[in-house]
Amino acid sequence: MSNTEKRAFESSIEIRMNEDGTESRTITGYGAVFNKWSSNLGWFREKMDRTAFDNVDMSGVIATFNHDFNNVLARSDSDTLRLSVDDYGLRYEFEAPNTTAGNDLLENVRVGNVKGSSFMFTVADSGTEWRKGEDGMDERTIKQVERLIELGPVTVPAYPDTTVAKRDLESAKEAEKKEDMRSVTDTERKYKQLRAKI
Repeated sequence: MSNTEKRAFESSIEIRMNEDGTESRTITGYGAVFNKWSSNLGWFREKMDRTAFDNVDMSGVIATFNHDFNNVLARSDSDTLRLSVDDYGLRYEFEAPNTTAGNDLLENVRVGNVKGSSFMFTVADSGTEWRKGEDGMDERTIKQVERLIELGPVTVPAYPDTTVAKRDLESAKEAEKKEDMRSVTDTERKYKQLRAKI
């Protein structure tokens, strides 16, 4: 999946309390947040638009810890992972399984060792918008996700791979250059037509 991207950020991950005040095994967090610029990713920054998950099929999404598919925590197609979109972002919720990975995650969230979330996704064709920021840095807005693959808590919120985003920017710049050339050609043609009439 060469067009797969991962994005991560620091956010609150919580263990929900039961009505009687005891701690449950329900972990909640946000896999993505809307309309907040990322930090400097080396050569660009980006944000998720509020529309990014509109009409995205979320029936086969997997929750893992640190993107480790060997330790699945929950799945939306098993009804163990609940996903919802609100004005803040993409929210997830699941019961930590009674496994080594699930129990370790509960303890690490409890003591504050795990504070971030991440999600793996692909972007729809024409699903991004690029522009120059006021400081001259390229800015990418993700308007439409094509596929949500996986999400969950991570130890180190980071942006490990921006290769796909770079290809996306290069395509956008190439399309812009072609449009500029088309505009120049049209102007030249009109000029020659006018000269011919003189």
